[in-house]
Amino acid sequence: MSFDGIRKEEIDTPALLVDLDLMEKNLLTMASYFRDKRARLRAHTKVHRTPALAHKQIEAGARGICCQKVGEAEVMASAGIEDIIVTNQIVPPDKINRLVSLAKHTDICVPVDNPRNADDLSKSALKEGVRLKVLVDIDTGAQRCGVEPGEPALKLAQHISVLRGLQLMGLMTFEGHLSWMEPRDRRRKECEKLEALLTDTKRLMESRGIAVEEICTGTTGTYDVTGKCPEVTEVKAGIYLLMDHNYHQHVPEFDCALTVLCTVISVPSSERIVTDAGLTCFSNAYGNPVVRGGLGLEVHELHAENTVLKVERGRRIEIGDKIELIPSYLDGTVNMHERLHAIRNSKVEATWSISARGRSR
Repeated sequence: MSFDGIRKEEIDTPALLVDLDLMEKNLLTMASYFRDKRARLRAHTKVHRTPALAHKQIEAGARGICCQKVGEAEVMASAGIEDIIVTNQIVPPDKINRLVSLAKHTDICVPVDNPRNADDLSKSALKEGVRLKVLVDIDTGAQRCGVEPGEPALKLAQHISVLRGLQLMGLMTFEGHLSWMEPRDRRRKECEKLEALLTDTKRLMESRGIAVEEICTGTTGTYDVTGKCPEVTEVKAGIYLLMDHNYHQHVPEFDCALTVLCTVISVPSSERIVTDAGLTCFSNAYGNPVVRGGLGLEVHELHAENTVLKVERGRRIEIGDKIELIPSYLDGTVNMHERLHAIRNSKVEATWSISARGRSR
């Protein structure tokens, strides 16, 4: 089915929309920042799961992409993307085998925080005749995956460095716990402390004869600090491209380009309306969606297939009216949809398949 050329209001709802002007502004803002930096952007695609958008990020200067799951990486590799980091621990044997298979025709890399996992990756890589790139995953405060910086990281690196089938590239960490820290100057200071842990760990490894070519860290919320660090080679950022309203408060230079278009299906009173989009269309993991432009409307209740909104006194809404809701959490929202409608001047300019939706394995 072709949607190209139809007006936004003609799209059947609920539907996922991308404002192309805002998205392209976000793309340019991030690309411009990295233009004169040593560090390169590595676009995280778990936000949009759409190969067409990943290609746009690479064309704008991103070194490659990140995926959170092997299934996502398989989709992106099939779409011709050749430089991928799977930023998650890959442990089950079948997933390890799939990851190693990707390494036969794609530049693939994966973090490791456990020597047993490194051993398993090595065995699979040797069996398939490939050399798999790995990074030592370090916990610098997010308290997710990762070994402690310093000696624990060195010990793991020493273990990896003698394993056949693996190529130790450097260090990776996740600093998402800093992304929303306010005020922004406090976020900067804490981010600089984190970078010092990575730099000290790198120097420790190098003093023991272990080369550290790459340091991969950062988020959209910390890109402007991490990107300046002379030791950082890659900054992982993804949500900047489309942005949700919750994250937008902390990096306002990136606009909310993605919305869920819905239709008013009931006007029970002058103070209340009901739309045809609910929790099966957007995630409220970080709060309720908000109405694009306000329009005198406020989300009141979320149900499986409907959203109830309060109406400001004097605001007239009719059944059939279209409303755009800005999600609070993009990753979960995008994963619920099959396609993105790219909008410019209120018309559909392109339609993109969200090919990696549901690829949680």
